[in-house]
Amino acid sequence: MRRKWILFLVLIAALAVVVGGLSIFTVDRTEFVYLTQFGRPIAVFDGADDAQAGLHFRLPWPIQSVQRLDRRLQYFDLPGAELLTRDPAKNTIDKTLTIDAYVCWRIADAGSVDPFIRRMGTIDHANSVLGQRLTSALGAAVGKLELDDLISTEQIPVGDGKALEPRVDHKRDELRAALLNGDGQLRETARREWGIEIVDVRLRRTNHPPAVRQAIFDRIISEREKKSAAYRSDGERQAADIKSASDRKVAEMRTEAESQALRLRGQADADADKIRSDAAKQDPQFYTFLNKLEDYKRILGDNKTMLLLSTHREWFDALWNPPTPGGAAPVKPTPPASPTTPATKGAAP
Repeated sequence: MRRKWILFLVLIAALAVVVGGLSIFTVDRTEFVYLTQFGRPIAVFDGADDAQAGLHFRLPWPIQSVQRLDRRLQYFDLPGAELLTRDPAKNTIDKTLTIDAYVCWRIADAGSVDPFIRRMGTIDHANSVLGQRLTSALGAAVGKLELDDLISTEQIPVGDGKALEPRVDHKRDELRAALLNGDGQLRETARREWGIEIVDVRLRRTNHPPAVRQAIFDRIISEREKKSAAYRSDGERQAADIKSASDRKVAEMRTEAESQALRLRGQADADADKIRSDAAKQDPQFYTFLNKLEDYKRILGDNKTMLLLSTHREWFDALWNPPTPGGAAPVKPTPPASPTTPATKGAAP
């Protein structure tokens, strides 16, 4: 009998422990706890509130049940999509771009937990719904942009026009604003109907589709080759200009040198003439004698081996009657007896 009572008490205690364990739950600071009774919501506990975080009691399941939701920032990548840009010149569609984006969102507050549970149910389902809506909105927004708005190195003025900002960054900020607060008012709709606060939508990467990348690479190579050819042509033109300028400078320097040489030669001849004139004035007879010696040297220095000249010609007067320095009377030597005198090259007659 006593054993039965002991066993009964043990069962009661075990049941009390189990029921007590099912009746106790905790609220972490990183979560919302959604409490329902027979499926009807009766309370939402916010872990960020110090008064609500910690240990709580409830009726055991299936009377009351709890559902936990992460209150922290949620993040997921939108699937890569090939989107068309706009051609502003023809006002038609332009190039295709593969765009990857990401989304950050969270449950807005404790009051938004109930609509979130009713409309979305789980975090994964919310990611799926948001992904579809944002992909559609992204395609519509990108269709209004030009290709250079997403892939460019251009700087554009902002504000008062004095500061410059990359065109891509400026257009991406406009795209973000259009996605969050555009015509569809996706942010307000998500907050009001789903209890979701969309924190941010940003582009992660823009790229050309794989099917056209090789053609783009070929075009880049072709453009670089054209640029290289233009650089070489410009270099050759500059080299030709430098060579032409140097040749012209050399010709000018040569002309100037020749002109200066002629001027110096003329000046030297003039100085020589002046010196000869001064010398002739000092002793005309001796100067005439020197001139005749120069004539003898020129004639006898020719290739002739013998000259037959008359001694009665005055051409030999300088030999028979040489001048004397200081104006002294010349001594007349006896001329040779023969009427002609032979002269060999290199010897006096």
